[in-house]
Amino acid sequence: MIIKTKKFDEKNNPLSRELLQKMNAYWRAANYLSVGQIYLYDNPLLKEPLKMSHVKPLVVGHWGTTPGQNFIYVHLNRVIKKYDLDMFYIAGPGHGGPALVGNTYLEGSYSEIYPDISQDEDGMKKLFTQFSFPGGISSHVAPTTPGSIHEGGELGYSLSHAFGAAFDNPDLIVACVIGDGEAETGPLATAWQSNKFLNPISDGAVLPILHLNGYKINNPTVLARIEHEELEKFMQGCGWTPYFVEGDVPDEMHQIMAGTLEKAIEDIRRIKNNARKKNDTTRPRWPMIVLRSPKGWTGPKIVDGLQIEGTSRSHQVPLLVDPGHPDHLKLLESWMKSYKAEELFDKKGRLIPELAELAPEGDRRMGANPHANGGVLLRDLRMPDFHLHALKVPSPGAVDGQDTLILGKFLRDVAKLNQDQHNFRVFGPDETQSNLLGAVFDVTNRQWDARVEKNDEFLAPSGQVLDSMLSEHQCEGWLEGYLLTGRHGLFNSYEAFIRIIDSMFSQHAKWLKVTLEILAAVTILHQYLPDLKIRVINVVDLMKLQSASEHPHGLNETDFDSLFTKDKHIIFGFHGYPWLVHRLTYRRTNRNIHVRGYVEEGTITTPFDIRVQNKLDRFHLVQDVINRLPQLGASGAVLKKIVQDKLVEHKLYIDKNGVDMPEILNWKWSNLK
Repeated sequence: MIIKTKKFDEKNNPLSRELLQKMNAYWRAANYLSVGQIYLYDNPLLKEPLKMSHVKPLVVGHWGTTPGQNFIYVHLNRVIKKYDLDMFYIAGPGHGGPALVGNTYLEGSYSEIYPDISQDEDGMKKLFTQFSFPGGISSHVAPTTPGSIHEGGELGYSLSHAFGAAFDNPDLIVACVIGDGEAETGPLATAWQSNKFLNPISDGAVLPILHLNGYKINNPTVLARIEHEELEKFMQGCGWTPYFVEGDVPDEMHQIMAGTLEKAIEDIRRIKNNARKKNDTTRPRWPMIVLRSPKGWTGPKIVDGLQIEGTSRSHQVPLLVDPGHPDHLKLLESWMKSYKAEELFDKKGRLIPELAELAPEGDRRMGANPHANGGVLLRDLRMPDFHLHALKVPSPGAVDGQDTLILGKFLRDVAKLNQDQHNFRVFGPDETQSNLLGAVFDVTNRQWDARVEKNDEFLAPSGQVLDSMLSEHQCEGWLEGYLLTGRHGLFNSYEAFIRIIDSMFSQHAKWLKVTLEILAAVTILHQYLPDLKIRVINVVDLMKLQSASEHPHGLNETDFDSLFTKDKHIIFGFHGYPWLVHRLTYRRTNRNIHVRGYVEEGTITTPFDIRVQNKLDRFHLVQDVINRLPQLGASGAVLKKIVQDKLVEHKLYIDKNGVDMPEILNWKWSNLK
């Protein structure tokens, strides 16, 4: 992808030459820390020639989005200081963790929360080692990242979260960075309409920054490949005022970004001033920014004859550095040295003072903003006496009642009691009335900032109900942002539709390798308990577990019992939720089915450790067998102690080495005799 930088008016450059050089240096520092997090295990300041032993044995991370997010962060720092803004950062592009971790480390908020990650060489080494490493932190922005309210591992909800945070926070600006891959998701495409629900008087502001770097993991992105005019009209059609920052020449891009951000902040201030002081009720066209920069900006240009920067090849790890690619070690060293860390950090590994002073101070740092740690702002919800809403039943069957009608009156009182605190809202996709919760409209309106016509009901610029958007994703995302910034709320929807947002609560464990672990467990059991009779059944079609009377694939009772027996214990290893297997087998004769499956555990770690966290590994499976068979006696107790010790050994090994034990990596099935 080739980008031509549109030069800013040189006569009115917002940055002095000195400030430009400092901001570029700060950006280099953030990029250096980001590369170090992805690759390095040791030698953080490159004080000695880089060796393979300094590189992590398993390199995991995402580089492509990271330098662009670092660029945005340093510029947001500048406007926070210039305008004394109450602002925090939402990182939509999934795995851009190095950027947020690196920038919060530079500003000091990371070390305040995690004192062991100190702002010196030793702390930098720990910062690098922990990233995407067993016992460390994930490669995406997670709840453990200072200043974060958005889980970066699941795309599509960043903008909804940003608006949820802005509701009832009149002085807050939420800078929401949206990846162009993320922008293709349904929830994000819908979330552009959130600007029709923001009240410039009682709510804060959201500044979307659409980061177009051109590519997803392997493909180009739609919004990066349409014409400039089409993209501009699309954003205008969604009710935004778009500003474009495009190019790849750092000095020119810094000037353009600085001027554009100032224009956006001035727009926000003007909109709020017009609404609050001049009673201007016109729906504002809030500003948003389109940042078009190369994917993997400042990273390796060409590797093994292939272009990396500006292509999808920079999306994840742009440079393989391992025993299979020993020549890449020098390329990594050259890449990291291009940032000139010796100019950025002193000999002790601390950011030099003239760069450190570019960051905001105290709670104005985005990693320390109280709104991004809602627990420090949380106030108890004022609650009515629930006894007053009890349905009086003088005798059995004497009264007809409807639970949601009663709930609606209860919520009405909750809304009324908390109006002065501005910390309670009801969210839902156009179902408040149909779910019989309409009593809330006795005390509040629906918040709505688009056109109102005479037959509309309960629509007003301000209200505690947000139910005028027919999108479960949107409304639930608003609620999440509202809750995570220290407030209270309720989401209601039909039972049939509530499943639409299941993935917003949990993600599927498609990475589990179940069959391998079952075979390994059988091998261990055969080795230590050779007289134990074990049958292994590989279930390819789950519907076979159901009765033939319930599903055409189902086994009849005779065939099922011939395989699974009527009374022997069954340890069932499953890659999904255990309850599904129980539901499919609840009519079978054999009730001794014990399912091991996904328990919603997992982060960036080794493949085997993910199975350990979900208790689907060979050692936990062996324990399950022993626990079900007390007749194994002392032999079973000895084996149980052996596998428990193996689990301890495994944890110690991966925390030190970053990869699974050789006996796990090299294990292969061999026929048992």
